[in-house]
Amino acid sequence: MSSSLIVGLVGGGTVGGGVYDIVEHTHKDFFRSLGAHVQVKRIAVRNLTKQRDFSVAAHTELVGDWRLVLDDPEINTVIEVMGGITEAKEVVFGAIAKGKHVITANKALLAAYLPEIVDLLKKHPQVKLGYEAAVCGGIPIIHTLQNDYLGDQVSQILGIMNGTTNFMLTKMESGADYGQVLAEAQALGYAEADPTADVEGHDVQAKIALLAKLAFGVHVPSDQIPTKGISSVASVDFEYARLLNATIKLLGMAQLSPDGKKLSVAVSPFIVPREHPIAGTNGSTNIVNISSRNLVSSSYIGPGAGRYPTANSIVSDLVRLARGLVGPPFPVDRAMPLEPDYTSRFYIRLRIRDQLGVIRVVGEIAERHGVSIYAILQNPISDPNDIHFVVTTEPARHSQVQAFADDIEKQDFTKGPPLFFAFLL
Repeated sequence: MSSSLIVGLVGGGTVGGGVYDIVEHTHKDFFRSLGAHVQVKRIAVRNLTKQRDFSVAAHTELVGDWRLVLDDPEINTVIEVMGGITEAKEVVFGAIAKGKHVITANKALLAAYLPEIVDLLKKHPQVKLGYEAAVCGGIPIIHTLQNDYLGDQVSQILGIMNGTTNFMLTKMESGADYGQVLAEAQALGYAEADPTADVEGHDVQAKIALLAKLAFGVHVPSDQIPTKGISSVASVDFEYARLLNATIKLLGMAQLSPDGKKLSVAVSPFIVPREHPIAGTNGSTNIVNISSRNLVSSSYIGPGAGRYPTANSIVSDLVRLARGLVGPPFPVDRAMPLEPDYTSRFYIRLRIRDQLGVIRVVGEIAERHGVSIYAILQNPISDPNDIHFVVTTEPARHSQVQAFADDIEKQDFTKGPPLFFAFLL
């Protein structure tokens, strides 16, 4: 086998530098052993005068405009690691239109424009798209779903897909409060100055949309995925989780209905039993668990981000391209109705002022909305004007629990909207 990949790298930051280092230094001999000539000809960066933390070879030119990458007729492969959506869309769409292979780590772009990208690829069938680094950067979950489950039937895919929030929740389990762990995550570089995409679940939303497409063949627009982040989770929730022999994790979930005819996709904190593999996945580590007919349950664990884990996934796509092993980016395509109203047991934390008859009223409201209470948990009262207590339910629909929570919020003894999320069953 002999192939020549002349690469244009768009983005010379943390991940881009890692990609360049692997391709031009540590992996150079490996590509030669494949009979492949792989060379980065140009790197497009925003600031040409910025000091880089990687050495640039003489055959590589730094340019200040990504269009110089797309317009170069010798470049046949574009690696997009610039981030954002607007310009990145121009890069990816422009490269495909010019017949250049594309490798990207941009999950937000892919999730936002998936149908358009698929349609464009159909018009340019010679172009290959690799996006292993877009989801759980250090776990080869994209390649796994593209290849290893084609003879199987996936029923559920769920996991920890954001290292920042998993780091924060791990710290909160030890007793730290939300504000404290957010500041620590920002100081360590895990969280951005504006952490909204991470803490409100938007990052996971884009990732689970891609995995749902891979696992079930269904395009799920991100804005149709019910999404709840961790900003309302408090250390007291971990106290109650311990009473339930469980912990709390922010998960992306996509699962078929029991009859296999509908798909539910959601992002939310979950109550995770201690015996589940996800419960013990701490710090910034990611894990994806796949339930299927043949393999039953399989877990894939690794770093979710970072310079070399993410760069490794990008280079893995490059290796497959050099070997001629890149297949269709989404092997399965089907239509299926979405079911946002999934059924589960639920954890509901109420914050109230102590009054006579509160438990009775809560029970009556639950009955009114068809929610069956499984248990009520309450720590010793230290301040009767600020009490947290928890209701756990029998299996109920999400809409029923939402209606129950909305009704509870209207009561004069309530000090804010109840927090609720599902048990991982």
